Amino acid sequence: MIKTEQFAAANKAAIDSLLTIANASLANAERLAALNLNTARELIADATNSFGALLAVKDVQELIAVQRAIAKPAVAKSVAYSRSVYEIFSESAQGISQIVEGHTADLKQNVSAAIEQSLKHAPAGSEAIVAAVKSALTHADTAFETLSQSAKQAKATIETTVASANAAANKLMAQAA
Repeated sequence: MIKTEQFAAANKAAIDSLLTIANASLANAERLAALNLNTARELIADATNSFGALLAVKDVQELIAVQRAIAKPAVAKSVAYSRSVYEIFSESAQGISQIVEGHTADLKQNVSAAIEQSLKHAPAGSEAIVAAVKSALTHADTAFETLSQSAKQAKATIETTVASANAAANKLMAQAA
């Protein structure tokens, strides 16, 4: 039988996990908000400077030169911003994933121990039910592992895609120079 102390400890661990995840999420939201505020400040300053440069244009050639001078840093800043946002979300996901994986392993161990303890006191003739419960636990664990592997593969694919997009953007910026 599960003791009251074990149940209370499991609940406390779950609450601690949720608080850890909530604090990590708030810290990441704070980082993202700071990034957005700094980006907005830079955007306003750049727009002001660009507007001044455009007002000083006297002919078409100068207009084209000013547009190129404005576009190149804008693209570079856009790529840098997207990279920063990606890093914030990636670090956030990785941190939360580590917390969840750690607590999932603990939960799996505690549930298995509790079920084994309960099954020791099962009445005679309940071997089929015991086998079914153990089989269900094994299948649930296998499904979780498959899901976890799929998520890791998806993350790797996304990281490769982002790296390729950044490389392409850097190549385009180099060609524009």
